[in-house]
Amino acid sequence: MRERVRVLFNEEETNQKIRELGSRISREYEGKELTIICILKGAVYFACELSKRISLPVKMDFMRCSSYGNETVSSGVVKIALDLDEPIRGKNILVVEDIIDTGRTMNYLLEILRQRGPESLKLCALLDKPDRRVVDVKVDYTGFVIPDEFVVGYGLDYAEKYRSLPYIGVVEFEEDES
Repeated sequence: MRERVRVLFNEEETNQKIRELGSRISREYEGKELTIICILKGAVYFACELSKRISLPVKMDFMRCSSYGNETVSSGVVKIALDLDEPIRGKNILVVEDIIDTGRTMNYLLEILRQRGPESLKLCALLDKPDRRVVDVKVDYTGFVIPDEFVVGYGLDYAEKYRSLPYIGVVEFEEDES
């Protein structure tokens, strides 16, 4: 099998959407301090670009959790590989994720974070794939709603490949011609 990547949202469309999200978040958190929790590895590109477009003080922390491994479908088993450095009690928290798919991972993660007592807890995702949802997760800030296709680029990967693409693409598999 050969892989090919088809462009879904080009670099300018992606950057424009991130600018819009940054403006909206800036307005809604005006006068407050915001802590972004970036979900590694995939959301790091998005979180960095988004934070540059938020016009108020932003702190950033990181978590790493996964339910994919090297597969294209969620295993349903969520594991936290890296937890936060700082407590979040009493803070305004914005979880920044690359994609919300089945909702399992994010539902699990948001429940853990709620138990830690933040002042507010909201979710921002570059991509939302509601057709695959098996657990209801409220996405407060959404970049793009996408169909049920396996996407890469702008931090999203397939088996650790394609993260550095400056656009969002769809992985398509083709038979090798032998």
